[in-house]
Amino acid sequence: MNTQGLGRSLALRRVACAALLAGAWCGRPALAQGLLDEETTGVLVQAVEAAAELDLYNLRCRSDQSGRRIENLNKTLAGRFRITVIGVEDRYFPERSYRKAQERIQNAFLERLKAAGGCAEAKSSGLREALETRQRETLEAVEALP
Repeated sequence: MNTQGLGRSLALRRVACAALLAGAWCGRPALAQGLLDEETTGVLVQAVEAAAELDLYNLRCRSDQSGRRIENLNKTLAGRFRITVIGVEDRYFPERSYRKAQERIQNAFLERLKAAGGCAEAKSSGLREALETRQRETLEAVEALP
């Protein structure tokens, strides 16, 4: 291939790359572009907290280590907004660190469980049902977002 053909090939590659990047940028969800409003980020934060609390309850009081609620929320967030639960914790939680956010959620939940009188009292007081209702409502709110 001569230098003129090589130059034309490089120019075509650049144009193709630019077109792909432009298409990827325009096709990205709003979250990836950082265009979420305060209300939307609030819904995401509440959904992560609700899912984490229910998983913590199941882990502590039911010996269920699956983390199913966080995983289901992760699938929803990844599919709709191209962000993970950890990404929400890093970007939108006040701590701006997923580790600190998870630690705060866990400590707050353990205090709540302790105040309820432990697992036995929490079960009889309907804590699990309240956590499930909150988690379900927040997941539905996330799914209803545009």
